[in-house]
Amino acid sequence: MFQDRKEAGLKLAEKLTQYSGEKDVIVIALPRGGVAIGAEIAQKIGAPLDVIITHKIGFPGEPEFAIGAIAENGRLELNDRIVERYNIPQSYLDEEINRQKAEIERRITTYRGGGKLPSVKDKTIILVDDGVATGFTMIAAIKALKEEGIKKLVVAIPLSPKDTFAKLKTLSDEIICLETPEFFLAIGNFYYDFEQITDDEVKELMQNAEL
Repeated sequence: MFQDRKEAGLKLAEKLTQYSGEKDVIVIALPRGGVAIGAEIAQKIGAPLDVIITHKIGFPGEPEFAIGAIAENGRLELNDRIVERYNIPQSYLDEEINRQKAEIERRITTYRGGGKLPSVKDKTIILVDDGVATGFTMIAAIKALKEEGIKKLVVAIPLSPKDTFAKLKTLSDEIICLETPEFFLAIGNFYYDFEQITDDEVKELMQNAEL
């Protein structure tokens, strides 16, 4: 259990001190909750902080159950097995993808003033979130970053189900995960304080990281 995202971020930062002072390291967080984690890590190791915007694609009628995700560069990840098993219509997928693309554009405008992700070519990326469940948003982010020619990918997360952890391990050069609970229902169950982070708080965290 973690008291809050700040505590989780500090605990992860302790595992990443070998990257302190390295000029080619960038901490990239998945908003919103991941930014609170990333801010602690970036401050501890003296690295810049930015975000990569991904958004999950929800199951029909159950939007919190992810059947895929899309990243800001258009990288799409879908659980084809679930799509086929439940015969999810292509029309639903198209509508949901377009809806999430619109939300991604809104967040890019809000967090970066409409600017693109800064160059990550030949950089070591520490990719963070406040936890993963199905892992689709993280996987979409990983593949999107790899398409940009990064040098090394380090995934840093407080917690993950064991099966998702195994998937992420195969996609990253290094993974740091503090807890892999045997029974996993929701990320928020492992925090005493898991209050939602607002867009304004994300912007404030990013601005403070620039100081």
